[in-house]
Amino acid sequence: MPAIELSELIARVDAFLDGPRPLTIVHAGDPVLRHGALPYEGQLGDGRLNRLIRAMRETMHAAPGVGLAAPQIGIPLRLAVLEDPAEVADEVREARERVPLPFRVLVNPSYEAVGTGRAAFFEGCLSVPGYQAVVARHARVRLRAQDENGREIDEEFSGWPARIVQHETDHLGGTLYLDVAETRSLTTTRDLIERWAHPTPAEAARELGFTLPGTSPVPL
Repeated sequence: MPAIELSELIARVDAFLDGPRPLTIVHAGDPVLRHGALPYEGQLGDGRLNRLIRAMRETMHAAPGVGLAAPQIGIPLRLAVLEDPAEVADEVREARERVPLPFRVLVNPSYEAVGTGRAAFFEGCLSVPGYQAVVARHARVRLRAQDENGREIDEEFSGWPARIVQHETDHLGGTLYLDVAETRSLTTTRDLIERWAHPTPAEAARELGFTLPGTSPVPL
């Protein structure tokens, strides 16, 4: 991404931290979402980093969402927060493997697939409000990162937590979920609620004409 001076970065973070809460979420079309974020190498110091993490968590809750990457608030650093209480119906929990994900901070995360399994579900993004689309993602991933205290993270995630990890880590490389979505599945949030609010997107695939992993192409 274009170079940013340390003083400019710190001034930007301080302006956000001293401003109103929740923080403003950047929407698609802003270049900060399309450039790879800078590795976090202690630029903010512990105190400022912890304040930023608290502000990001507040903003994520207020949105509401289950993850927020620093570029989504205009900060080009490889930093994200995740948290999902997974308060969903039992049939949704079973179909999507959506289990609670306790709050955690990811610093400089990366992931790799574990196995060849793929899972496809509707997915949205706080930076693309009003729309959702089906994304086929790795069913299981290995995450490597650090936490906010610099401790190494090396864990495997599956189901919906794996989807959150992939979505937020992708943000840090300048990728939006729309870049990897089934474009024929794109729908407004209203239509999703009214037409496609099922545990899986199988009916949407039949009606809208796209293919899910492990199935045959739908004749049009």
